[in-house]
Amino acid sequence: MNIKIVLCAFFLGLVFNSCKDNKVAKEETQQTNTEADKLPGLWSLQAMEQKDSLGNWSEWRGGMQGYLLYDGDKNMALHLLKKDYEKTDLRFPNFTDTISEEALKHLTGSYIYIGNYKILEDQNIVEHTRLSHSNPGDWGKVVQRRYSFQGDTLLVQPVEDKNASLRLKWLKEK
Repeated sequence: MNIKIVLCAFFLGLVFNSCKDNKVAKEETQQTNTEADKLPGLWSLQAMEQKDSLGNWSEWRGGMQGYLLYDGDKNMALHLLKKDYEKTDLRFPNFTDTISEEALKHLTGSYIYIGNYKILEDQNIVEHTRLSHSNPGDWGKVVQRRYSFQGDTLLVQPVEDKNASLRLKWLKEK
């Protein structure tokens, strides 16, 4: 048999198997991508809504703004603020106990926590374990959030009864 034919057949066999293996690997990668794989990143709050007794959604407390961060390595952070929170003439020093009552009231418009998260994929729930919180009573608490996607919008709803009527819509920052 001609050595050139044997080498050519061998080479074509390698190329064919390589293409087939790449196709299988690509299909496996596509099959392993899940909704949860979309969570990591920085998200900007588009709307915070509350459902009324008739099932209608409306803006919660005149509107909110904020950010949600999932780092892809089980760390997360949330910051919610009243709309236009930063548009105030109030100025006060950090880490002092001598700020005005008006400034203290303004500070209540900011809600922050940092924690760890894990995904319960079979339930489309992300579970937050709060490491720190702007409310000392919520340190260490575990809360669950049901998540889904509507196009490029992340929808998040608290699972616990106390906040179950809320829905937050997030858009991923570019």
